[in-house]
Amino acid sequence: MTSSTLRVGWYGLGSMGLGMSLNLQKHLQSNNLSPLRYSNRSLSKGDLLRDEGAIPEDNFEDLVRNSDVIFTMISTDDVLIELFNKALVASDSLKGKTFVDASTIHPDTSKWATSRLGEYGAAFIAAPVFGASSVAAAGKLIFAVAGPIGAVETIKPLIMAMGRSIIDMGEDVQKSSLLKISGNVLVISFMEVIAEAQVFAEVTGIGNQQLEEFIGNMFGPVLESYSKRITTGAYAPQLDTSPGFAAALASKDMKHALSIAASHSTRLPTLETASNRLTSAREYAGECLDSSAIYGTTRREAGLSFWSENSRQGN
Repeated sequence: MTSSTLRVGWYGLGSMGLGMSLNLQKHLQSNNLSPLRYSNRSLSKGDLLRDEGAIPEDNFEDLVRNSDVIFTMISTDDVLIELFNKALVASDSLKGKTFVDASTIHPDTSKWATSRLGEYGAAFIAAPVFGASSVAAAGKLIFAVAGPIGAVETIKPLIMAMGRSIIDMGEDVQKSSLLKISGNVLVISFMEVIAEAQVFAEVTGIGNQQLEEFIGNMFGPVLESYSKRITTGAYAPQLDTSPGFAAALASKDMKHALSIAASHSTRLPTLETASNRLTSAREYAGECLDSSAIYGTTRREAGLSFWSENSRQGN
């Protein structure tokens, strides 16, 4: 079966999944291929997809039954395990189907998925992504892909409809998950250091904007964008909006990284600090927080308010 004859399904329409699936549906439509089928815990989140010609399915089991390739973009390992177990119980046959997960999951979960789905003749590909929701919407994500060579080659055109590059991690799906977690160690550690520097700039009177200008000129737009999540107040958005990289998800990712490091007798001190500060932020300010809410805790430790003049002002 080639990518031109595949029936493609998608589950998970959060801030990342919706943008990714819209790009995938546009690719299928522009190439006169079968429309994307989709499902989600809250199906109404797919109204934009439906308007683009995608076909809703009431549940994950029906989605799997009517698809050859099934993409998932979900929040936690437990959700993925629950979904796959449902598919194993409900589907008449999974033989020849390919499951592609773009989420950040523990390497052990990727290994479990490969083994469990393989028992039923299905393939599993780990394809976690690098990039924020705006990058997903623009179709510029970076994918770290691992899985059976033949299955990976078949779905590459679908992945490139959502991304700008693929990092080939071979056939060991655990390595793909590990690269994603390593990337998150960098991202969250950058955020921790920038939060500390911005608090230092504030208490010493240097000025947040001046430091941000330096960050942009010295280190480029990526680190400058991390600083802007702090200075614009996006670290604590309004309660009726969604954070860019939810604090709860960042905490989950850090937990994965720290546990893996510990299993290899390795410490990640910067990440430990970031994890503790983000936990404190969630306890103090609730769950409507971005991962950059590390900054709010760092402010409190310096005797400042958790809230800045540009963030929301409480709960």
